[in-house]
Amino acid sequence: MTSQNRLSTVVGQGYDDFWNSKKRYRVLKGGKGSKKSSVAALNFIWRLMKYPKSNLLVVRAVMNTHRDSTFAQLKWAQERLGVSKLFKNTVSPLEMTYIPTGQKILFRGFDDVLKLASTTVESGYLCWVWVEEAFEIESLEDFEKLDLSVPRGAVTEPIFKQTTLTFNPWSEKHWLKARFFDKVSEDTDTFSTNYLINEFLDETDRAVFERLKVEHPRRYAVAGLGEWGIAEGLIYENWTVGIPNTKSDEWEAFFGLDYGYTTDPTAFIAIKVNKKEKLIYVFDEIYARKMLNCDIAAAITAKGYAKERIRADSAEPKSNDDLKRLGLRRILPSVKGKDSVINGIMNISEYKIFVNPSCKNTISELYSYCWQKGEKNIPEDKNNHLMDALRYAFYDVNKAGKSAEIKSYL
Repeated sequence: MTSQNRLSTVVGQGYDDFWNSKKRYRVLKGGKGSKKSSVAALNFIWRLMKYPKSNLLVVRAVMNTHRDSTFAQLKWAQERLGVSKLFKNTVSPLEMTYIPTGQKILFRGFDDVLKLASTTVESGYLCWVWVEEAFEIESLEDFEKLDLSVPRGAVTEPIFKQTTLTFNPWSEKHWLKARFFDKVSEDTDTFSTNYLINEFLDETDRAVFERLKVEHPRRYAVAGLGEWGIAEGLIYENWTVGIPNTKSDEWEAFFGLDYGYTTDPTAFIAIKVNKKEKLIYVFDEIYARKMLNCDIAAAITAKGYAKERIRADSAEPKSNDDLKRLGLRRILPSVKGKDSVINGIMNISEYKIFVNPSCKNTISELYSYCWQKGEKNIPEDKNNHLMDALRYAFYDVNKAGKSAEIKSYL
C-alpha cells in the first residue's frame, strides 16, 4: 500500500477531516470540480484494504446509473492507488472484490427497494454505505428506509459503521439541508468543498468556472462554490430525479431543440408525457457548444431520434431547413407568439416532472431556472436552453400530433 506521503500526493489537499471522520454520518456537499467523488472513491478503496472484514454498499437512486459513475470512479481509484491487480471487478453482477480477503463492494439502487433492504455479505460486516448523488433521493423517508437496513448489526473495533453522502447542493429546500446541515449533531460530520481546493484542475478548467461566475452567478454559487441553491423564485417546483413506469399506452414521446453555438449551448430534449396522470419524464438530452448543424444531425441520429417529430427554434428557419436536408425530415418550427413563453410554462407546471439521473444538464437548469426578481410572469433569460427546448417539445402534447398545421408542413 502507498505510504502516507504518497497518499497525500495522490489525494491532494483539503480533505483531511473528511478522510479521517468516523462518525455515524459523513455528509459532503460540494460544487463541480471539487474532487469530492474522487476523494470518496479513493478513501473507500484505501479503507477496504486497511480494515479487513469491512464491506461497502454503494447506493444511487437508479441502479443502472452506477456503471458509468460510481463503478467507474472506484476503478479509477484502484488505478490511482496502484492496486488494480488486487481487485476483481465484474459487471454481471456489478460488484468489486478485494482478492486477498474476499471483501466486497456492492452496488444497489433505490428503484429496487426489496433488493436494497436485503443486501448482505458472506463474510465480515456491511459497515459502510456510500450514497452518491444523494440529492437524487427524493425524500427523507426514502433515506431512512435505507438507514434502518444498512449498515446493520454490531461491529467490533477497529471496524465502525458509517454512511457517507456526497452531492451537489442544488436546492436549499432539499431534505438533506434540514436533516444534516441546519442543526448540529454529535453523530454527524458535515463538509462543504468547491473547485478552489482542487489543485489538479488546469487553467482551462478554472477558466470555465470564471466564465460561469460572470455569465451565470446564481449557477456559479452552487456549481462552482458549493453553496446551497436558492429555491425562492424557481419556475418549476414539482419535479424530481427518477424513472417512472412508462410501460402503459398512456405515454407518448415528444422532442425539442434549441439552437446555440459559442456562448449558448445547443440543447435537445427527449420527453415522454402521460396526459391522463399529468406526468412528464425527461429521458434524454444533448447539451453542447460549438455544434454545427451537421453535428446536431449526427448526434440526434446516433441516439435514434432521426425519424421523430422535433420542434426546433423557429428563429432559425435556415438551420431547420438544413437539418431536414441532413436527414431530420420531421423537424418543425416552434410556435411562438404573444405570451407563448408564459403559457408554455403554465402548461408544463400542471404536470409533475421526472428526470432521468443521466440528464445532468436538465437537472441543473431545473434547479436554477427562475423568475426575474420581483416578477412572476417574466423568466430570467439564463440557464434556460433545455427549458426552452422543453417548451417547444411540449407544444404538441395537446395537439395530438395531427393538426392541420403539422400536416401542411410535412
